[in-house]
Amino acid sequence: MRYAFALGTIALAGLLAAPMAPALAKKASPVASLDTDNDGTVDQNEASKSADALFARLDKDNDGSLTLKELQGRLSKKEFKAADPDNDGTLDKNEFQAIVANRFKEADPDNEGTLDEKELNSKQGKALLRVVR
Repeated sequence: MRYAFALGTIALAGLLAAPMAPALAKKASPVASLDTDNDGTVDQNEASKSADALFARLDKDNDGSLTLKELQGRLSKKEFKAADPDNDGTLDKNEFQAIVANRFKEADPDNEGTLDEKELNSKQGKALLRVVR
């Protein structure tokens, strides 16, 4: 009898927990992960600050620049070459921030200066997310 009760309790717990599994597996929304002022949108300043933090994490050798390898697939070779105007094979923080600014502008079709969840989930928004987190 105890064995049947224990099995029933375990089965019931599994049934109750199952609907919660997808919610637990979901990633944090892009807005939530970047929106430091909690206004429900991401502005250029928030994107820029996040990009600075990413730059610091990716710059493993602390030389103040990123190579294509250090960028870990965030830019294609073609994008990297276009973002490297001095052709030194690296992106300094200013060159990296220029990419962020350009991608932010591309992800903001209404030109209001902020990005909402829909804009961040667009193709252009996802391109921005690759260089800010």
